[in-house]
Amino acid sequence: MASNQPAHAQDQDRASQEVYTQRANTPETLAWYQDLALGMYLYWTVDAVFGMVNAHSVVGASQAYLDRYFRQLPLWFNPQRFDAGWYARLAATCGFDYVTVTAKNHNGFCMWDTATTDFKVTNTAYGRDILHQYTQALRARDIPVGFYFSPDDAWFQWRRGREVTRSRDYCNPEFNPELLAYDQRQLEELITVYDPDILCVDGYQAATASLVEFAWDLKPELMVTRGGITTPEQEARQDVQGPFESHYTIGRQWQYRAGNDRNKTGRELIELLVDCRSRGGTLLLAIGGPDADGVLPRDKDDRVRELGLWMFVNGEAMQATRPWLHSRQGDLAFTQSRDGTAAAVGHLAHGRCRRIAPAGRRPRGRAGCLGPDPRIPARLRSAATLVCHIHGGGRDLLPHPAPVQRLALAQPGHSQVRRRGRRLTLPRPIRFSSSNSPSRDKSP
Repeated sequence: MASNQPAHAQDQDRASQEVYTQRANTPETLAWYQDLALGMYLYWTVDAVFGMVNAHSVVGASQAYLDRYFRQLPLWFNPQRFDAGWYARLAATCGFDYVTVTAKNHNGFCMWDTATTDFKVTNTAYGRDILHQYTQALRARDIPVGFYFSPDDAWFQWRRGREVTRSRDYCNPEFNPELLAYDQRQLEELITVYDPDILCVDGYQAATASLVEFAWDLKPELMVTRGGITTPEQEARQDVQGPFESHYTIGRQWQYRAGNDRNKTGRELIELLVDCRSRGGTLLLAIGGPDADGVLPRDKDDRVRELGLWMFVNGEAMQATRPWLHSRQGDLAFTQSRDGTAAAVGHLAHGRCRRIAPAGRRPRGRAGCLGPDPRIPARLRSAATLVCHIHGGGRDLLPHPAPVQRLALAQPGHSQVRRRGRRLTLPRPIRFSSSNSPSRDKSP
């Protein structure tokens, strides 16, 4: 993950966000993944005891610092309040479609009881297999499990008396057969023992490509995000269209930050999600926990539940959707259901979104809200066009983006959206199949 690090490391991170494997995710796996709107990222490693910047502090550090880091931190890692079931409940309650957890970070610390190294969670004061707890709790709620895995391994280099860096050939498994074999043994353990649904491999391009293909040999239906699809970090790249996985944080770093953090607002998180889905992508949100005790800080919990409330009302417009004919037009963003029988338009500036669905062959149309107020101003202009006014009227559940709302179109044709006297015309026809409009309570 990108952070406050030297420019060459940032360049490597940016390069690693692209697709560079010869093979690809299977069409069935990719279609399954595209239905997932929102992922929870539980980014956690041994230096959470201080709320540090996710392991990058070891790069270029002195030998004395490295000795303290690798020898002392495991003795202090003891999150006695950690409850994997609580995080699974939070994900299910707040509309997250999957959860990705850190298996191994760049520091080399393993969150499972691996046979490959002593630098692992079962050799800490805590002493228990955290990946096992996560997978058990998530599967109990039928939530797909994702693993983040770094081929870079600072501990591996330190134990061999080498400088801990990310710019030497021996840091790259492509040029270090011993490190490549080590990573392969760890991936084999993760896939054969824990059987993840999703894998994010965060490392050098050629080595990552080799490890991704190794993982696919073990499990062909495994969904690979980083290494298999584009994975932008902390930026809305409008040139990237789905499928992609967009990595963002609630605060300013990937894992728990002990203090002086600056959180994104609930509105900003909702806008990130809507923007991702309008372009066919998925939002993977690092929620800033667990902390040193294993719990989620209250300020991060508040943001997650704020987003969860919006998803409780509006999830139908985000989950199991695809890009519409137009992903964006000004401050409007669009999605459509997987089968093409419904679409949603979201106002990013004011948060009001409406669902568009065919109403059958007869020249009729209707409009309604996915939230508590089904009424919105709309009129049928012709058999092919429904004009709807988008504004801030109606009651809201939230002080920021209001409930997503739906429209019904009578026939394929041109959709026109009017806001405060200004009409925005979508020039291309809406090519929906003829079917009955879904009921208000039925997801598309």
